[in-house]
Amino acid sequence: MKTACVILAGGAGKRMKSERPKVLAEVLCKPMLGWVLDAAKDFGFDETAVVTGFGAELTGGYVSSRGEAVTLCRQAQQKGTGDAVKSAEDVISRCDAVCVLNGDAPFIDADTLRASLELHTSSGSEVTVITAEIDDPQGYGRIIRSSGEFTAIREQKDCSPAEAEICEVNSGAYWFSAKALLETLPKLSTNNAAGEYYLTDCVEMMSRRQAYKSANPDIVLGANTRGALLELNQLARLRKLSQLMDEGVSFITLDGIIIGTDVKIGCDTTILPNTVILGNTTIGKGCTIGANSHIENCTIGDNVQLNNVQAYDSVVENNVKIGPFAQLRPGTTIREGVKIGDFVEIKNSDIGVNTAVAHLTYVGDSDVGRGVNFGCGCVTANYDGINKFRTKIGDHAFIGCNTNLIAPVEVGENASTAAGSTVTKNVPANSLAVERGQMRVIENWGKNALRKKK
Repeated sequence: MKTACVILAGGAGKRMKSERPKVLAEVLCKPMLGWVLDAAKDFGFDETAVVTGFGAELTGGYVSSRGEAVTLCRQAQQKGTGDAVKSAEDVISRCDAVCVLNGDAPFIDADTLRASLELHTSSGSEVTVITAEIDDPQGYGRIIRSSGEFTAIREQKDCSPAEAEICEVNSGAYWFSAKALLETLPKLSTNNAAGEYYLTDCVEMMSRRQAYKSANPDIVLGANTRGALLELNQLARLRKLSQLMDEGVSFITLDGIIIGTDVKIGCDTTILPNTVILGNTTIGKGCTIGANSHIENCTIGDNVQLNNVQAYDSVVENNVKIGPFAQLRPGTTIREGVKIGDFVEIKNSDIGVNTAVAHLTYVGDSDVGRGVNFGCGCVTANYDGINKFRTKIGDHAFIGCNTNLIAPVEVGENASTAAGSTVTKNVPANSLAVERGQMRVIENWGKNALRKKK
């Protein structure tokens, strides 16, 4: 059986007071649409379509940036959920069963999709409504059952007092027989207060109906306001931190700690306050990360200490100590046993095993060997205003304080540079480079006296 997923992502979300589509509002620093696309990817649909509308260029740009095989369908005018699904008819027609999801309901999960599809196919249903039981059903459509069998969806305003007490609600996610859906969509009418085509009317028109109650009550949650979005963020944040604690990660306090849903952290690692870890980041065992660190899309080994570190798209091997106040920019690899101190910036460089970059140093576009020592205030000058060049430093070299290495340049193995040198030529192995101008003493220089007078 061939399956398709149609994700509705065309709403403006006016109550968000935003110029961006609502589905791009972020939960744990990932757009809500990204959460839904991840669930669809985890399920493994044969085809996935995203229906755009308001802010279609922004939504389409985000979907394209993920690099996945997703079809973009444009809803020219926002005429309701039924009209939105109709814009994906080409995708639906190529499949046997189609799942309709909302792009602003981020907590749908693949297990729910699999189990509801199993009920849908085994019962021969034309439509299966995915439901959940929640403590406060106010505002949600209630699931009406007779002798346990699903019979209808009753909107809040239409509920009798008894029906209003029902806690099983419609999540807004559905499985449809593709054939039945294509036959029913043309029958939809705008004969309602909003003058829109409602997908729920398709459910009412189909005779073979089922309702699958998910074990995950959070699938019904969405955000129409900034306050609701904050609640989603708080729920997702605490859920992720709880998961990590179950896996052996320690927290002294949870103050200011934000960890993305895709982050993986090994046991016996401690995350200190005000630390943000996002993207496709993996952190090993026995590490101490923070305080006040920001890690994004990095791979970090075991027994690493990061104190007040900003790191992006970098690799840090085992037994490394970095900080405080250091930055790793994209393309950086820090090898095992390296020590990097305060106010150091590394960019697009490979720092060899047991090298020390103590403080106040910039290393950019460089290949640094093992056991190298950088003194204070060193710079690899990699940019001439037009092109960038690399610096190469051999094993066990010693770079004296305030050395400027003007790339492209090489410092040989076991070579040294004298403090204050500006090195513009290659330094052979086992040699000392001294590149300083001759000191001149100009007597009776009145500049300091003049400044004091002013």
